[in-house]
Amino acid sequence: MNKIRIIIGVIISTFIFSCNTASKNADLVSNVKHAEWTKNAVIYEVNVRQFTKEGTFNAFASHIPRLKELGVDILWFMPIYPIGELDRKGTLGSYYSVKDYTSVNPEFGTVEEFKNVVQKAHDLGMKVIIDWVANHTSRDATWIKSNPDWYVIDSVTKTPVAPFNWTDVAKLDYNNSDIRKAMVDAMKFWLKETKINGFRCDVAFEVPTDFWDSTVVELRKVTPDLFMLAEAEVPELQVNAFDMYYSWKLHHVMNQIAQGKQNADSLRAYLVKNNSLFPKNTITMNFTSNHDENSWNGTEFERMGQFVPQMAALTFILPGMPLIYSGQEVSFNKRLEFFEKDSIVWNGNLSFTELYKSLAELRKGNPALNTPLVAKMEFLKSDNEKSIFTVQYKLDNNTVIAVFNFSDKPVSTNIKKIDKGEYSQFMSESKTKLKINQVFDLEPAGYKIFYKNEK
Repeated sequence: MNKIRIIIGVIISTFIFSCNTASKNADLVSNVKHAEWTKNAVIYEVNVRQFTKEGTFNAFASHIPRLKELGVDILWFMPIYPIGELDRKGTLGSYYSVKDYTSVNPEFGTVEEFKNVVQKAHDLGMKVIIDWVANHTSRDATWIKSNPDWYVIDSVTKTPVAPFNWTDVAKLDYNNSDIRKAMVDAMKFWLKETKINGFRCDVAFEVPTDFWDSTVVELRKVTPDLFMLAEAEVPELQVNAFDMYYSWKLHHVMNQIAQGKQNADSLRAYLVKNNSLFPKNTITMNFTSNHDENSWNGTEFERMGQFVPQMAALTFILPGMPLIYSGQEVSFNKRLEFFEKDSIVWNGNLSFTELYKSLAELRKGNPALNTPLVAKMEFLKSDNEKSIFTVQYKLDNNTVIAVFNFSDKPVSTNIKKIDKGEYSQFMSESKTKLKINQVFDLEPAGYKIFYKNEK
């Protein structure tokens, strides 16, 4: 929702990580059955308000074929519900201040128009999920009037608690069984009425895990191949409820590397630790930007500078599912206003369109990059361990080798051990023969990806 939310989420996640030791989670396996279409999917976050000059579902619909061609499989819509007016932030308010869970924001259109968007996406083989705000409503929500006992009440003001600095919302009380049922019914409404495929759940760590565990069981009765994304980095949420979680720690490592504050060792350490903390068979969401990062911490170009293309490639190469945020595919370099109208300009750098399209094709074309990862992943040693990150994936006869230079200087590096043979090179028509002790020459913030697909 805002910068404070990110900071608090990271602090809470860090605390939970420290309390869940590697030995405790080493053999933990997620019970979630991921839909087949998730294995090589690319997810795209849709900011309806800012996506077009009109800011409507109908205006967005014309972009769906373009996004399909880009390689997008899942459209994630930021909250589409009516926004509260009481204590509203800014002129238009926060998407996450929900007034009514079973209606749409009239600025965006109607339920019927949203259904048409979902159908158009489905016709092209794409899936649709919507943002779900289970932790709180607006301070003038329909539920506050009809069921005031569903809220956590401040003992001094005798009004619903506004968590953190979110003065425009009211926290729901999950000790009340009625609120749990009402929330499940509202989620089922969208599955039944609009045929969406799942939910991205806002601040999922603020809602009891047992609610999510029981809710998913009910939702899967309506939509068997339900997809659930947690805005959280909490292992226990991935055991029974969620398919995927935010890899906030990875995101911060990438920012720090781009800023010269961390190095390749930091990334390797993150990957080893994360693998020990989270259940096997779960999915991480990898990103260089999203609505929170863009609005509150800056665009990827502000945070990552010349490393942006490299880090975008890294999100497609590392285990997990890559996210593209609205406008990234045309290198839109502006912090979008969160509470005001501030449209994306769609005349940016088309080289980024080609980059994301090519990365999506690479991902879909090689089973070694499927998620959850079943391929053998290996860090390859080089003579520049601080600057160079090299990872190799092997699944049967499918291999992907990626070499990244995390330095702002050109580097020539010798990779000690490599799966030798003839490879295709990413975004090149040429073939390359790789050998043990292969030497790579990399530009500052450069990278090279090699792959082979054999039946």
